Amino acid sequence: MKLFGWNLAHPRTHLGIALVLGVAALLAALIAGVTIGLGVYNIGADAPHTRPVYALLETLRNRSISVRAASIQPPDNLSDPKRIASGAGLYTQMCSGCHLGPGLEKTEMSWGLYPQAAELWRTTGRPPGEQFWVIKHGIKMTAMPAWGRTHSDALVWDMVAFVRQLPSMSPEQYLAATQNAPADHDAVMKEGGDMKGMPGMKDMKAVPDMKDMPGMTTPAPSKVPVGREP
Repeated sequence: MKLFGWNLAHPRTHLGIALVLGVAALLAALIAGVTIGLGVYNIGADAPHTRPVYALLETLRNRSISVRAASIQPPDNLSDPKRIASGAGLYTQMCSGCHLGPGLEKTEMSWGLYPQAAELWRTTGRPPGEQFWVIKHGIKMTAMPAWGRTHSDALVWDMVAFVRQLPSMSPEQYLAATQNAPADHDAVMKEGGDMKGMPGMKDMKAVPDMKDMPGMTTPAPSKVPVGREP
């Protein structure tokens, strides 16, 4: 059998193909090394990836999450009002600044993120198991924290329960849900498990409620059309 004049059955052809592939791999590694060493690629969050790089990273992220979340079984009470209320309190303090909510304007933080954080009220997007995995483990180089380091699985499922309600909420319903949620997530943590019992949390000192800090009040409903993209 011949291809482009090469006899594919001949041992020398096999050697030639291996040599060509080896040289190509070496050149690719050399180019990558020079590119990294010279700092050619701009890692700044205000300089978007090229489309091929973004597509590659997006595929890597989606496949990684899908494979690792495949065996996760959601609890059967994600529609429990108490669970949703708990998730509303957690979401308000830990998620709304980046992922927003019905009726909320983009924040300074959300504008500055790259890649942009998903606006979770627009769509549930991923299945519950994948949402749980992302919230628990976070995603590298996206500013998405691994909340599982400080929160029990039960609390992570509470957040999933609330996130899955977001797309069906009006701005008024979202505001009511967050205002009626537990006053702060420290109270919820006491029900779900003491943080000091988790690895690395023994020496953790009490911190003031973020709502008491300047500029950290709960965002008000938007007065402009929601969903403007940068």
